[in-house]
Amino acid sequence: MRDSWQSVLPLVAIVILAGCSGGVTDGGVAGTPTPEQTTPPSTTTAAAPDGSVEMHFINVGQSASTLIVGPTGETMLIDTGDFRTDGKYVLQYLRAHDVDRIDHLVVTHNDADHIGGNAPLIEYMETEADGIGAIYDPGIAANTQTYERYLDAVEEHDVPLYELREGDQLPFEGVDTRVLGPPEPYLDADTRNENGIVLHLGFGRTSLLHTGDAEEKQESYLVDTYGDSLAATVFKTGHHGSDSSSRPELLDAVDPAVAIVSSAYDSQYGHPHEAVLRRLADRSIPTYWTATHGTIVLESDGSTVTVQTQAAAPSDPLSLRDADEVKPGTSGAVEPRATVAGSAGVPAQTATRGQTSTPAQTATASQNEAVTDGGADRDALALVDVNADAAGSDGENLNDEYVVFENTGDAELDLSGWTVADAADHVYTVPDGTTLAPGEELTLHTGSGTDTASDLYWGADSPIWNNAGDTVIVRTPDGEVVIEEAYDG
Repeated sequence: MRDSWQSVLPLVAIVILAGCSGGVTDGGVAGTPTPEQTTPPSTTTAAAPDGSVEMHFINVGQSASTLIVGPTGETMLIDTGDFRTDGKYVLQYLRAHDVDRIDHLVVTHNDADHIGGNAPLIEYMETEADGIGAIYDPGIAANTQTYERYLDAVEEHDVPLYELREGDQLPFEGVDTRVLGPPEPYLDADTRNENGIVLHLGFGRTSLLHTGDAEEKQESYLVDTYGDSLAATVFKTGHHGSDSSSRPELLDAVDPAVAIVSSAYDSQYGHPHEAVLRRLADRSIPTYWTATHGTIVLESDGSTVTVQTQAAAPSDPLSLRDADEVKPGTSGAVEPRATVAGSAGVPAQTATRGQTSTPAQTATASQNEAVTDGGADRDALALVDVNADAAGSDGENLNDEYVVFENTGDAELDLSGWTVADAADHVYTVPDGTTLAPGEELTLHTGSGTDTASDLYWGADSPIWNNAGDTVIVRTPDGEVVIEEAYDG
């Protein structure tokens, strides 16, 4: 049950750090955001959602900037490029695509190669366009002129600036947004990279994991804490493809269909490192590099993701350097190169080494029949109990908040890929291989635990079902609603 929204807590101290290993040095403070909605962790959002989500990995050289456009047109910009270009390529791209407002500016961490465009972006949006809704910052400051300019711009234009921590809510309309880092307390008080904002963005059966410059310590924390729930269709490789990031354990947990690298063609750090490219190749993960593919635009319809790039370069990780450079700021349209399926994070058809696949290679409906037909009469599934009011404190006894389903038919139900949602569109996806025999019951607990034949665990870190009344919605993988039952408090 969600009794009240999270409160705002202003940051009262700034931690000044000298620098970051492997980062670029140069010459916001924050509080917890006030949400309009809550979005606890889940594996995916509902199947076949309305609209589409675009992910633009802007070619900004030895840096990073990612624009997300949600299904309702709401925008999120993650980082703004390097201080040496002063936001030039990001602003150029936003203007060219008629983006006149940034609803959410996410600062993964305050290194100068990630906040280089913050000040000019704020200045432009607040004086010539439609403004910035809010800025989200991990709360660890930097002793650089770039950081000071960023804070000065925030103060001058009175832009809301919030500290974002693991488990906080970032309301992004139509997108299931999970904040997975940094934790409280910080993992390492001496590095910004290990305490950056980590986001998992879900839309239908597709998702993106964005880890910023997370390295071994934060990646290990993510794997230990979230395990397979890190699974994502798209993975932006950490720290520009440095071998300090994108480690085997994380790649195995994420199991992406597509990997993105953002760094310069002639990176002074040698990014992407050969060890990372080898890890990606060993797992047959098609990889796209801003330095050779140019700006990369991924579009999700909730079921598949279409990869579009400016240049038709190899996507075999070990062949990335065989292509010519696409310089930052290069204009030109993107063209479709491949389409991958969502859900399991597996490409519909993986491209041959050094080649790319085409959108026509998307998996067909007949290939997915085994997990969409329910295995029997779909209407046989019944909601038989809702326990929204857990004993004691709801937030401290999440597994005593649950819903119970029964197979009222005379044949086994295959529930693989079915989804359970509430009225606020918090969505749980039933694991593959889950079946329910005739007359048997299945309990879905809100908290965490080990799934069994009779008990499943949502993995949320806050209550889902509202004590005052809510609606339980169950859909098949193809979007058919088989249960939609409201209950009163």
